[in-house]
Amino acid sequence: MHALLVHGSNVVVSAPDADSVAQRLGRLQLLVVCDFFLSETAQLADVVLPVTQWAEEEGTMTSLEGRVLRRRRALAAPAGARSELWIMSELARRVDAPGTWSTDPAEVFDELALASEGGPADYSGLSHELLDTGLTAHWPFPRGSRGTPRLFEERFAHDDGRARLVVVHPRRERSEPSGAADLTLITGRLLEHYQSGAQTRRVPELLAARPELTAQLHPATAVRLGVSDGDPIELRNTRGAVRARAEVTAGIRHDTVFLPFHYPGDARANLLTEGVTDPISAMPEFKRTRVSVHAASDTPVVETAVSR
Repeated sequence: MHALLVHGSNVVVSAPDADSVAQRLGRLQLLVVCDFFLSETAQLADVVLPVTQWAEEEGTMTSLEGRVLRRRRALAAPAGARSELWIMSELARRVDAPGTWSTDPAEVFDELALASEGGPADYSGLSHELLDTGLTAHWPFPRGSRGTPRLFEERFAHDDGRARLVVVHPRRERSEPSGAADLTLITGRLLEHYQSGAQTRRVPELLAARPELTAQLHPATAVRLGVSDGDPIELRNTRGAVRARAEVTAGIRHDTVFLPFHYPGDARANLLTEGVTDPISAMPEFKRTRVSVHAASDTPVVETAVSR
């Protein structure tokens, strides 16, 4: 791979084995990032294309409950920012790609509806015009239907309509050595931050609420490791090391440690996670990482600054 076009994704913070990801991005001949903030990934790019965000463009969103929501432009975009549809269309024109590349979100949605008809992700019964009527629409929404308010309420997606319960066995042993200080690292979210934190770490109130990386430990585990609430600790494995502030809580298992994945630089939880994916879903294996946890010297834990 010689070139990569990244759209609104901060992979050097959010991807597993993040240090390896950053190194591989550095070996590209061309890295182009489309975003509306200068994220940590955008800082590595050869070219950054400023794009419109959700409040500055028309379109739709499909929520986690399957509701298809009509988005309407609320703000004018800053001068120089372009939609990603424009970028794709212009790229297609410049490389002389065949086909029609509309920049009208309604036309693109109509194409999605046509292309998805008959498949499991069927939007064929929807359009911007229909959504503009205030229709409550849940995906899948085949042509002529009323949508699917509750997926799998009556049958599952198998010929006989029955669910399949599958026993899963790990295919490999843990790759990290075992020791008295070893725990299973669980990564996840905080209430105050979102995804890689590229947006929420720029909000002073949210950053003030959670200014630094904390690692949750069970009280019994903290006692065993000689760690008290608020102490600096280090989590380490063969991929890297992360420093955090201990947060002792009974709301976690005694054999695990929890890190949020919202922080950049040396506070990236994904410096520790492994670049292994499920063979079917292709999801990273974020919940099986082994780390050793130790008390660290009382030096400041990495904090993030508010970007103005």
